[in-house]
Amino acid sequence: MNTVVENHFIDAASNRHLDWLESEAIHIMREVAAECTNPALLFSGGKDSVVLLRIAEKAFRPGKFPFPLVHVDTGHNFPEVITFRDKRVAELGERLIVGSVEDSINRGTVRLRNPKTDSRNAAQAVTLLETIAEHKFDACIGGARRDEEKARAKERIFSFRDEFGQWNPKAQRPELWDLYNTRVHPGENMRVFPISNWTELDVWQYIAREKLELPPIYFAHEREVIPRNGLLVPVTELTPPRAGETVEKQIVRFRTVGDISCTCPVSSDAATVEAIIEETAVTQITERGATRMDDQTSESSMEKRKKEGYF
Repeated sequence: MNTVVENHFIDAASNRHLDWLESEAIHIMREVAAECTNPALLFSGGKDSVVLLRIAEKAFRPGKFPFPLVHVDTGHNFPEVITFRDKRVAELGERLIVGSVEDSINRGTVRLRNPKTDSRNAAQAVTLLETIAEHKFDACIGGARRDEEKARAKERIFSFRDEFGQWNPKAQRPELWDLYNTRVHPGENMRVFPISNWTELDVWQYIAREKLELPPIYFAHEREVIPRNGLLVPVTELTPPRAGETVEKQIVRFRTVGDISCTCPVSSDAATVEAIIEETAVTQITERGATRMDDQTSESSMEKRKKEGYF
């Protein structure tokens, strides 16, 4: 299937709204380049980071990006997404730094009961902090949005992390009149979210307007899944059926992509960006609420992980 988006109609009001969001994101990205000594842009191959790449192109082209791209690879990512990641980086001609959870396991800084099958999602925090320390990054730009999850809604655009990489939601810096305090001491860093004010619908409308290419798993396709706890768990070597469970073939798509062990598709026949926009406009469940097993453990699971260094 061709995953390059064709021409789409965006009404004038939506276009003005996207122009405003884009302008704010460009301003934030240029602030990072101007105020931070050694920043990086996190790029996973997911839709939000694809949008960030387009923002970076508009902010800095025809020059090179003033930062490398960084991906924390769990080793349990969907292969379609990794293939797309490498293809997009090659097209841009930018530098990609990959932090590997597998390397952290081999070093002994990440310990799992069963490294071959256990979820590595939470372990990304350790590898991210190790990658930041190794390359001495003082800012990491990411595609988190406030509408995704309650803990992310608490976070500022420039989110300060202490020398241990930890986040304190009660010690956020004020951001009045789009003025950002980027000062950090050695060992401290900022996490920066240029599309913090965007919604999932905004992201898809921007993808349509900019004709951005995406990994094919974002679009409807047939896949074997297991209905479990209200989610559709993809059948893989990492997520096999349990005793008594029934494997079904369904037409599904992914609203978000992440570690295979905790990312689920949703039932959908939306095979085009227009269809996804229509579907997104009426959904009442957040993308993480509908697709992420790791966010169902408790109301505070994401906040706990973020305090420990998770992006």
